Amino acid sequence: MRDLFYTIEELDVQPDEFWTALNYLGEAGKSGELGLLAAGLGFEHFLDLRLDEAEARAGIEGGTPRTIEGPLYVAGAPLAEGHARLDDGSDPGETLVMRGRVLGEDGKPLANALVEVWHANHLGNYSYFDPSQAAFNLRRSIRTGADGHYSFRSVVPVGYSVPPQGQTQRLLDQLGRHGHRPAHIHFFISAPGFRKLTTQINIDGDPYLWDDFAFATREGLVPVVKQAEGAQGKPYGVDGNFALIDFDFTLFRDRDNLPGAEVDRVRAEA
Repeated sequence: MRDLFYTIEELDVQPDEFWTALNYLGEAGKSGELGLLAAGLGFEHFLDLRLDEAEARAGIEGGTPRTIEGPLYVAGAPLAEGHARLDDGSDPGETLVMRGRVLGEDGKPLANALVEVWHANHLGNYSYFDPSQAAFNLRRSIRTGADGHYSFRSVVPVGYSVPPQGQTQRLLDQLGRHGHRPAHIHFFISAPGFRKLTTQINIDGDPYLWDDFAFATREGLVPVVKQAEGAQGKPYGVDGNFALIDFDFTLFRDRDNLPGAEVDRVRAEA
């Protein structure tokens, strides 16, 4: 509060300017865009970098990079064992299979790890926030088996933009910035005794891959998208051609000398 008072004094903020700013934040809260602002102004990425630094000081480096959660997670997605289908069959687009393992820092597979996954549909909209979609469309939780494997079938996501008439875009216009995100898939990866990983992978080739308004693209989170067909798709119920992503997640064991990796924030619940 002291620093805010000093800022008003230093910048000679006038009453109408102060109330314009306060009203703007009120409108952003009313429309549910404060989470978008936190991402678009770099705060969420900055907090991730601080966690990276804390882990590096404790000798933890490498593994799967973390990146932002974003504001669109919904708790309570259906749980599947080993493999899940995310889409309900109504979403157009190329079929996607993503598979891999959850590993410990020693490279050994982690049984009973939880892979929570969510992404947008072909219009860039997320179920729950978009009432036209079925409940938990493109959202699932997957429990790994003894071999640490997970897999899911879905559709290749597309990139999208912040609401064009919303408060986030209004501010980005003032800053001379766009509000586009590259195509991506979100993940929470957790296991007992390990630090929770919040991350996302990006779809290679997207025009905004390295120009994400939310600063979420990181080296190590852009896997190769292969083209597969035929027998490769049979275990996942896929006929014909499909996109295939292989990706392993690495978790680090809990340490007492580190800030928590579980972020306490308000999230939607279906």
